[in-house]
Order: sequence, then C-alpha cells, then structure tokens
Amino acid sequence: MLDNGIPVRLPDRPRPGVPSLVVTKPNGFPRYSGYLAMAASIMLLIAAIWLSARLHPSPAWHAVALFAHLASLVLGLGAVLVADYFFALWVLRRTTFAEAVRSTSRLHLPVWAGLTGLVGSGALLEPDLGSPATVVKLGLVLVLTVNGVHVVLLGKQMAFVEEPVPARLLVRGGLATAISQFCWWGAVVIGFLNANR
Repeated sequence: MLDNGIPVRLPDRPRPGVPSLVVTKPNGFPRYSGYLAMAASIMLLIAAIWLSARLHPSPAWHAVALFAHLASLVLGLGAVLVADYFFALWVLRRTTFAEAVRSTSRLHLPVWAGLTGLVGSGALLEPDLGSPATVVKLGLVLVLTVNGVHVVLLGKQMAFVEEPVPARLLVRGGLATAISQFCWWGAVVIGFLNANR
C-alpha cells in the first residue's frame, strides 16, 4: 500500500510453464550463449576437417583412432537411444515428463563425449574429402552438432514446464529427435559403406 492509501497489487511470481513478460535465464547464461556454443562447435568441426587433410598417422595410430572412433560411436549413439527411450516411456505413460527430462539431461555428457570422440578420431582416419559420401557425412555431423546445442537449450526450457506440456515444445522436441536419429544413423551408414569400399 502506498502512502496515499491506494492499495497496489504486486505482480505474482512467475510459475513454471507460464510465460513471463521478463525474459529470464535460470541457468545464469546470457540469451546469446546458445549461438556462441553453436559457433564454437562449428569452428571445432572445421578445425578437425582441416587437420584431417594434413595428418598422416602411422598404421598403429590409425588402428588406435579406428578403435576410438567405434567406441565413441557406441558411447554417443547409445546415450542418444537411451535418452529417446525415456521420452518413449513418457509417451506410454510409464513415467512423468519431469522425470524424463531429468533423466535425459544426465545423458548430455556422454552424447557430447561420443560426438567429440568421433570428430577427433575421425581426423586421424584420413577421410577422403573429395568423396561426395564423405562430404554428406560431414554435413550430417554439422547438422547433428547444431541440433545437439539446440537440444541442450530445449532441455533447459523443458525443465521448468509442468504437464500438460505445451504443443510448441513437443513439436520442437519431436523435430530435434527426428533430426538427431537421421543424422546419427545416416553417418553410421555412410561410414559403413566407406569402410567396405
């Protein structure tokens, strides 16, 4: 109440899932942090491609890189499949949306570790950059990287959402999942075909 006796109603505190007029970032990062993460990821991928054309590892190092490549694939793609499994459980009403989001957020580290390992070890496998299939694979990895940053940011938004989940977030999540699966499996198929040429 003001000094003149006129009651003033203070604004309610924002509730989870309810949009607020004030844009806040619960994780403490500025709004543009997602763009910076995407730019950094793209630059690292470009650096790995540049190195792959200049590095000529010995057969022993090539074997080590191949093992690391396969291990990174198991780690990254395996974590992605487990994350999608948690949301499948939510669709089947076997778990809550909040628990699915929490479980998936714990898998970001192995997903990114697997993707980083694939890119790093791939630079030592002397890819044929003149091959159209290899160019397509690198394009899939680029899309996968940008989509991965988007998934992390989307997960942070979903962490503050209560059921029923807004359709907008479900559509974004569904598209991100479809893109992720397409890129992972597309890169796997191309890598398999290249290895058997």
